[in-house]
Parts: sequence; C-alpha cells; structure tokens
Amino acid sequence: MAESVFLTGFPGFLGSELVARLLDRYPEDVPVRCLVQSKYRDLAERRAAEIEGRKRDGERNRERDPRDGADESAPSRVELYEGDVTESDLGLGDDYADLQADAVEVYHLAAVYDLGVAREVGMAVNVEGTRNVLDFAAGCPALRRFQYVSTCYVSGRHDGVFTHRDLDVGQTFNNHYEETKFLAEVEVQRRMDDGLPATIYRPAITVGDSETGETQKYDGPYYLLELLGRQSALLPGANVAAVPTFGDPRDYEVNVVPRDFVVEAIANLSARDDSAGEVYQLCDPNPPTVAGMVRTFAAATGTRILRVPVPGGASLARRSLDAIPGLADALGVEPAVLDYFVHPTSYTCANAIRDLHGSGVACPAFEEYADALVRFFRENPDVSADAMT
Repeated sequence: MAESVFLTGFPGFLGSELVARLLDRYPEDVPVRCLVQSKYRDLAERRAAEIEGRKRDGERNRERDPRDGADESAPSRVELYEGDVTESDLGLGDDYADLQADAVEVYHLAAVYDLGVAREVGMAVNVEGTRNVLDFAAGCPALRRFQYVSTCYVSGRHDGVFTHRDLDVGQTFNNHYEETKFLAEVEVQRRMDDGLPATIYRPAITVGDSETGETQKYDGPYYLLELLGRQSALLPGANVAAVPTFGDPRDYEVNVVPRDFVVEAIANLSARDDSAGEVYQLCDPNPPTVAGMVRTFAAATGTRILRVPVPGGASLARRSLDAIPGLADALGVEPAVLDYFVHPTSYTCANAIRDLHGSGVACPAFEEYADALVRFFRENPDVSADAMT
C-alpha cells in the first residue's frame, strides 16, 4: 500500500529542516507532501530544491563506487500543494480526499509565531487552523500519528513550575499568541482523549542553529542584541550599553533552545512507537537567568553593560513603548517581549530527557552557542523580525 507524510508549516523555520529529516527516515517511494500558502510558493520551491540537493549530495558522498552516483532524474519527494489551514478543506479542493487516502503521518507546524499577533488572526490560524488539520487527520484511514507542534508558553503567566502534564492551570496570558496556542492545544488534547493517536511537542523560545547561528526570524532574545547593537552604533568604540532591568534579573529564567535541537528532538521522538499520547516540553533543563543571558551576550559582543533599573516594572515599560509613537521602533524592541524578562514560569522536560536518552540529542547550554547566534546576527542584519502569516 502506498504511503505519504503530510506536513503544514513549510517553508517555515522548523518545517524546512524537519522535512529533510523525514526524507531520511522514510523509504524513497514515500513522498512528503507540504501544504504551502500561495504567497510562499516560490520560497517553498527553492527550499525543496535545496533540501533534495543536500540529500543527493549526501548520497553521492556515501557511494563506494564513483560510477554509481545519485539519480538526478528521480522524481521530487517533496511535493507542494497550495492551500491554507484557515479553510475547512485546507484550500485543497479536489486534492483533499486524495491526500488523506495514504497519509500515515500528519505533522502540523503551521501557526502564527508572533507575540504581537492580533487575536482575530491568532484565532483563525492557530485555533481554527488546528481544528481543520485535526479534521483532515481524523479522516486519514491509514493514519498512524498526528504530530503537533505547540509551545511551552501555553503556560501563560503561571507562577511556578509547569510540567508536560499541565495545561489548564488557571493561568492568565501575556498576549494573544499564548492564548491562541493554548486554545489550539486544548483542541488537540481533546481529540487525543477521544482516541486520536497523537504526540505534542512544546518548544521553548526557539533561536538559531547552535552551530551556524542561522535563523529565519529575529525575535525574543534577539531584541536584546538589537538594543546592544543600536547603542554601539551611537557610541562607536565605547563598547558600553544600557540595559533596562525589571525587578531582580537573577530571579527570572529565559528558556531558549536552538533550532537544531528542536528539529532533531521532534524527528527522534516522532519515530518512536511509545511516544504516542505523550506531551514533550523541548526546553533547556538548565536555562540562563535574565542576568545570565545579559552577561553571556555582553561577553559575546564585547560590550560592557550598564544595568538601569526601571521603576514600575515591565508592564509600565511596555505601556510606555506602546504609548510613545516610534519609540519601540527606535529601540528595536517589540513591546510584548518585555514580559519574558519577568516571566514567573519555569519548565520541566523529564519525559523528553528520558526518551531522548542514548539518541545523542540533548539541549546544549546557552553559553555554548551564544557566540554563533551573535555572529550570524552581525553578519545578517537584513533578517526580518516579521512572522510568516
């Protein structure tokens, strides 16, 4: 019987690399079928060509007989289908039932990853979009697993430890991104309770590759680098920058993880038969504090930091950035990110560590890859902070 894998969220930050891992896992006759928005079709075609080119190069390098190269004429295994998760049929029309027929796995990564997202947009993409992909998966007769990428920040502002077993703990939310991802995961867990074979992955704040620093979007901790960089430009040679602090920066953690860890963890865990029904928090088990992150970035950029306590805390600072036209843009800071420098929640990942044991996949310490993040940031100033929507 023919098999295929269906994936949303291509050519996004995580989806692009995950597709490459799926091509490695599955036999040559199993295509990975990607739902792509029309406006990203050209980018998706380029990414698909790059992925398959890397795979052919890898196969060629493994050949023992140089006369037997990889087959350049082989049909593409990354198949692109234009559509949209916000539509009930995913915008697939007549292809909908055909794609369901032999899909053995559905990976749902498509979402608006934007702290400042409007609620209407977040509800349409993150919540309704997830319901629509769940309906698609439920109608796949050969489905073995629904693989869903959530976020640790379904926790909202929970004061204390948030484990993989937690979801609704009476939390409030910093923004509509958190709220709509929470509502989306509620839908997934409800379907799991009804018998859908599924696995949920909750990455922490995802930054660039731990080796190359490569990223598709500057957000989260990158706003701190932007703040340092803009001040250095104003005072060339001074290597001094003022950083606002809220409360005691030693009291709050910033849980960040590099993209390659997240992708490798999902690829490894999704291949396990015993991961069905699990919720995995893909976080740093020993994250830096705010003070530690500032110190590490200061060392990586060669900057001396002047900490400036801000009376009234992050909420007042955020309101000020929102109220004064142009101030947030001048500083290079998204107001919503300030909440994460006084975030009261810490995360555990006991079952992820357990099930990744022996695989060689583990979250590196932030201090080990911060230099790579800074190097890429400096060498690629044109990378956008905008989300793919």
